[in-house]
Amino acid sequence: MVGPSRPQIVLFGSSIVQMSFGHGGWGAILSEVYARKADIILRGYYGWNSTRALEVVDQVFPKDAEVQPSLVVVYFGGNDSMAPHPSGLGPHVPLSEYVDNMKKIALHLQSLSDTTRIIFLSCPPVDEAKLRQNQSPYLSEVIRTNELCKTYSDACVELCQELGLQVVDLFSTLQKADDWETVCFTDGIHLSAQGSKLVAAEILRVIKEAEWTPSLHWKSMPTEFSEDSPYDLVSADGKSTVNSSEWTYFWEEQWD
Repeated sequence: MVGPSRPQIVLFGSSIVQMSFGHGGWGAILSEVYARKADIILRGYYGWNSTRALEVVDQVFPKDAEVQPSLVVVYFGGNDSMAPHPSGLGPHVPLSEYVDNMKKIALHLQSLSDTTRIIFLSCPPVDEAKLRQNQSPYLSEVIRTNELCKTYSDACVELCQELGLQVVDLFSTLQKADDWETVCFTDGIHLSAQGSKLVAAEILRVIKEAEWTPSLHWKSMPTEFSEDSPYDLVSADGKSTVNSSEWTYFWEEQWD
């Protein structure tokens, strides 16, 4: 690990997490907002469901690690919620098993430390028309519907309420956008820059409103090497310096 040590925010999930560091992705937004404050660590696994995640959660988040994350953002559900394939193969996980898997993942994360916080992201909607248009003949039996997505999203939200966890209801959040089917997705499933912007905004809102001590809201966290330096830029009056760590960046109004 490079130093100085910073709080760790880990993104753990399937393809929506793995792809979140792409251009305009919600993980990239969080990295930018938390620059010099926290390290955003990506643990995304394309195609995974909650069952596969549960199998390795203790390897991704070992209990004996010297440093434990300050926050884990967890997303599984999109693949779980796909209708079962006639062959019995595929990523589908029955609803009750999905809820049980997510509960076990949450309990493992809660056991890491007294200050490890958790945010779950629920199953988002999909653009069904685009999915039918792009469907491969090899996947003709693999079905994603918004009816199934909502069922799994509601179950995730209900579980978080039961466990006292913070949650972002992605199914409702993305549908708040005008023409959400076309503006929030690239292929009907994965997030566009606009969809990612909505996800990042909701995560940051939840962090800001959460009653966590210490607060993980980005404006409440110290900036690394924020002290004045003789190498700071000279101010307009030529008599003082401008500490670059205190500059008003473009995201301050957008993400505050």
